[in-house]
Amino acid sequence: MISGVWGSATFACVGENVGIASWRTMENRLHYLDALGIPTEFHKYPGFGHSFGIGTGTAAEGWINEAAAFWESKCRGEKTK
Repeated sequence: MISGVWGSATFACVGENVGIASWRTMENRLHYLDALGIPTEFHKYPGFGHSFGIGTGTAAEGWINEAAAFWESKCRGEKTK
């Protein structure tokens, strides 16, 4: 068991077909961080492996704006997701 965990807010987006590790592993890690009070946001995109670029015309389209909105909210000190 890890104790004394702290850290920065974490935004993660992954493809469902990542061969390196299951997207579920990342989702579980973010649930754990969230339970510790570390703000998180998780997105998974169908049909993608490890890389999906900027996502134009795909299920991942808009991920950059979502990430920017998440980080901007954290810079303003917002606690909600």
